[in-house]
Amino acid sequence: MQNLSIEGFSFHGMLKEGTMDIFHQLESIRYRYGLNAVGIWNGFLTSTEDTYLAKIRQALDEKQMTLPSLACDWCAVWADDEAEREKQYRNALENFKAAKILGAKSLRIDWGISRETVTDEEFEFLVNRYTEYCRLAEEIGIVVGPENHFGASLNPDLMLRLIEAINHPSFKILLHVQRWSTGKDTADERLAPHAAHVHVNAETLTSAKLKSMTDAGYVGGWGIEHGKGSEEYRETQEQVDLIKQVLSVPPALQV
Repeated sequence: MQNLSIEGFSFHGMLKEGTMDIFHQLESIRYRYGLNAVGIWNGFLTSTEDTYLAKIRQALDEKQMTLPSLACDWCAVWADDEAEREKQYRNALENFKAAKILGAKSLRIDWGISRETVTDEEFEFLVNRYTEYCRLAEEIGIVVGPENHFGASLNPDLMLRLIEAINHPSFKILLHVQRWSTGKDTADERLAPHAAHVHVNAETLTSAKLKSMTDAGYVGGWGIEHGKGSEEYRETQEQVDLIKQVLSVPPALQV
């Protein structure tokens, strides 16, 4: 199923237990679940060295797998502490290199603001830094942007305000369906045209949601992220089975 992927964070429990690494994950997604797309979470990357990343790219190519999204933590745009901000910036640049080597189509870099609102200083910094990232993304043929992940980024009005201020074709978001602090009834659809990829689970990707988002202009794939943290093989299989049922219905018949 070309438009369905499994996101790496779905196996974060096994990563913590030491029972799965990135190569094991690719093997599982391709042959256990029969999918050819993966959303890599950089928590599974043990290095950003070229030789290590090249091995992952080789594994992707051998399995004829695509990488619609590289979701990166520890490289947020903003941090209150200036030294930490610089550290995260350097991490972000390393993940741009990773995105290029791995062949990612999009790179997720969060706002990093845990409060519900942003100051003028923070907003200006977000605009300037993401604009810089857009230029880097354009050079390597990808798109970059945040996820509605936590804090201020959960506000759809603020997310739209940032999109409009940056106004760059390489700026897209990783839209986590129904993960909003306000305006949940319309937020997914308002942001759908600006999304490069989405995170869904069997509870959020209903037939009605599939139709409303595609009608609103979303044309990307659907990435399963359940984050249960236990019994992840079974939980993921259940998610795949349920979401495949939704995606198998032609859009014209979605209700």
